[in-house]
Amino acid sequence: MTYTTDQFTEMSQLLQEVKEEIGRFIVGQERAVEFSLYAILADGHALLEGLPGLGKTMLIRTISDVLDLSFSRIQFTPDLMPSDITGTSLIERDAEGRQQFTFREGPIFHQMVLADEINRATPKTQSALLEAMGEKTVTILGDTKKMARPFFVLATQNPIEMEGTYPLPEAQMDRFLCKILVSYPTRNELAEISRRTTGAQTISLSKKMNTEGLVEAQQMVKEVLMADDILMVAVDIIQNTHPEHSEHEAIQQYVQYGSGPRGLQSLIRLAKARALMEGRYHVSIGDLKYVAKPVLRHRMLLNYEAEAMGKEADELIDLVLSNAGKGVVK
Repeated sequence: MTYTTDQFTEMSQLLQEVKEEIGRFIVGQERAVEFSLYAILADGHALLEGLPGLGKTMLIRTISDVLDLSFSRIQFTPDLMPSDITGTSLIERDAEGRQQFTFREGPIFHQMVLADEINRATPKTQSALLEAMGEKTVTILGDTKKMARPFFVLATQNPIEMEGTYPLPEAQMDRFLCKILVSYPTRNELAEISRRTTGAQTISLSKKMNTEGLVEAQQMVKEVLMADDILMVAVDIIQNTHPEHSEHEAIQQYVQYGSGPRGLQSLIRLAKARALMEGRYHVSIGDLKYVAKPVLRHRMLLNYEAEAMGKEADELIDLVLSNAGKGVVK
């Protein structure tokens, strides 16, 4: 389906209203709100990382309310079992006394699933999300069941508490479209948080979009145009994350593995989502650079020397982006 310029403009205005409505309840965290919406528009999953108490859970719940999505929260703990997520089949008696298997759905069967502190569960339980995230299906006792549409997993993890945690393997990290860093609020934001949460006044949120509207927005993201020269800039960004292809000595010295093809797909999808929210129907180099850090920071595996020197992935991504798009008309 081909959309008109007016349709892109109307959708962009509606998405801005969604963002403003979220901002009525969530103080600050503009980048976290933006990239969470980008991931949803790109039909992907997001990983939010930040200190406890910064509102990661509340942010996700607020987004689900404004978008009118069914919501479930899974608190990951070391004793959580895969069946606690996917559901299980129980033997029950029918009205005639005959025994039969009845499937009881787990919390994964919602449109927006919050995987809270995902790195606290064992790898066996973490892997229960892999099929649901990648294939949008769950297989239980040989029976494959489809997930709700649209379906999103927004996971959170605490970057400072490492005791009793199970770091996500690279294969599962790669399933997340982007990794969003939730920053600590400023002095004024702290004061505003206190005003909104400790007073008598309650904030009621309006539902700005329904499921049909969100599915249409996702389709419009796919229709956003991308010129061949802009595509090659995205390819160069991904290739330059690899030490054997990069011209930067720091990349060669500190990076063990760079991003794979899924990183390129994620970069393009998020750039298209940003273009739509900004009211454009074509991707620019600025879009690629804007979304590059959340896309690549969990896909670049640094070596031990980088860890010893205190190097961060974001610092190296800045080097990758420094020469991106030179010689291309923006």
